[in-house]
Amino acid sequence: MKHLSIREVRSELPCLDELLSEVGEIVITRRGKPIARILPTRRERGMPSHADLRGSMPRLAAGSEKHVRAERDER
Repeated sequence: MKHLSIREVRSELPCLDELLSEVGEIVITRRGKPIARILPTRRERGMPSHADLRGSMPRLAAGSEKHVRAERDER
């Protein structure tokens, strides 16, 4: 986090995006008191593929049809 006065923000405006990517958060101050905070936006994540999702899930010891039959037969 970096603290900048309004005057410093005006002078740093052309390269504010670079400064924000380096520091991560900028607090703008007026007479030493914070008045605003600038944060980077979140990067959008794409949808995971079905193969990735299936790969992250643990495999069952028995097939799902056996679990369904066993549950059905219990009733």
